[in-house]
Amino acid sequence: MKFELLYASTLAASFELLNDEVYYAPSEYDVLLNGKVVLTKVKTNVFTIYDLEPDTEYFVTVDGYNLTFRTRKASLISHISEFKNLGNNDDTLMFQAAIAALPKDGILYIDKGEYHITSIFLKSDMTLYLEEGAHLIGNPEMNAYAVIPPEQKYIDANKKELQLGTWEGNPREAYTSFVNGIHICNVDIIGKGEIDGNAQNSLFWKNVKTQPIGRPRDIYLNDCEHINFIGVTIENTAAWTIHPFFSNHLGFYDIKVSNPKDAPNTDGMDPECCDDVKIIGTYFSVGDDCIAIKSGKFYIGQKYNIPSSNIVIRNCRMHEGHGAVVIGSEIGAGVKDITVEKCLFEHTDRGLRIKTRRGRGRNSIVDGILFRNIIMKHVLTPLVVNMFYFCDPDGHEEYVWSKKKLPVDERTPYIGSFVFENIIAEDAEYALGWFAGLPEMPIESITVRNCNFTVSKGEKIYGNPAMMDGYDKQSKIGFYFLNVNKVRFENVKASGYEGERFIVDNVLSLEEK
Repeated sequence: MKFELLYASTLAASFELLNDEVYYAPSEYDVLLNGKVVLTKVKTNVFTIYDLEPDTEYFVTVDGYNLTFRTRKASLISHISEFKNLGNNDDTLMFQAAIAALPKDGILYIDKGEYHITSIFLKSDMTLYLEEGAHLIGNPEMNAYAVIPPEQKYIDANKKELQLGTWEGNPREAYTSFVNGIHICNVDIIGKGEIDGNAQNSLFWKNVKTQPIGRPRDIYLNDCEHINFIGVTIENTAAWTIHPFFSNHLGFYDIKVSNPKDAPNTDGMDPECCDDVKIIGTYFSVGDDCIAIKSGKFYIGQKYNIPSSNIVIRNCRMHEGHGAVVIGSEIGAGVKDITVEKCLFEHTDRGLRIKTRRGRGRNSIVDGILFRNIIMKHVLTPLVVNMFYFCDPDGHEEYVWSKKKLPVDERTPYIGSFVFENIIAEDAEYALGWFAGLPEMPIESITVRNCNFTVSKGEKIYGNPAMMDGYDKQSKIGFYFLNVNKVRFENVKASGYEGERFIVDNVLSLEEK
């Protein structure tokens, strides 16, 4: 089996098989390191080798195919067990002292055991290694966390404000997160250990709509570059689990993100105004969207105009969540050049989902999106593109839901061309696809090719294919198109739906081959 190196850190390295299979390898395989078996009966396309040495060359063998790589250099390995916490149950200061003491390119090795932390802040040029059995547990007391301001002004009046606290696309006071990276670069967070926000034992999930301060994330990266994760489990967050914000060159390899199904707003990962992000071999099971790509609401989109771009999502498994891979809805600066492939979606409400609304602004341009080689199992609505998404305090006002043609102005978003190909979607419930553009700004084009969709054979279950006002709940319908310029279907099979294959309203061109 041919494979390639995804990323080599100091003490661990992740690899990916080169094939066309979705998430799982075509057959189980063993992994040899320098001729000795280190992994047996591996089932997935992505695998990771741990317990390596820094600045060391290794060769890896899978099924007769060899690859040589070298781990990153390190200056020293500092064990957290060498530091002491005397007389209290909060290990935060102990961790912060250990981080501060690290020299450039140092490794902080978190030994097996439980550690109780409020917020820790990483610094540049370090590795945080969590040994198997290392368990970082968040403080459930809300008043234990500091609060950061939404934005601060530079002395230089020509510079835009420094964005610090943020909540769902807008500047806002926010609690410090569990693990924070602000203005840092060249950091690896790796290992088999757990980063556990412990929000299920806090008040952060109570009265979430009325809390005046933005809830903590498990991981918050603000203005960071070259940050990589390998292997760790990140779970039980108070809000979004991993939130990179204005950050670039990020890698997430073979990690696990887990939150209870009923946990509020616990997205798995939310890259916001980020460029060059790789999410590969990751497992998600969360209480909201698994991956939601964002770029701020109107204020952020107009002021900075930094889209999220060049994002690759591959060989991931989304087991439960509202949406598997989502673009929006906070996309005031747009989203471009996204590739999602070789992913498995199971029991999510929606599969590939784009959501926006009037008010996101003229910079909210979504284009260059490719979804291919996806398997969906019991996803309620596999494909959704919705420009009437009823979010925000004004989400149910007529301006958002009106089906009348309104003037195109600075608040009008744009959705361009989408390609969905080589998709198998089994046991859909509400609809096979739901595509709703604005009458004044239709979706440019939808291409679906080489796909097979089936509707569940069970009794009818009704629900909303898309979160938009003015429509009854649906069950077992085909493909709905509203305000789309061009629709093209090539070699698409669909079965089990009731009524017409295509339900069409204001579509300029529909071609089927």
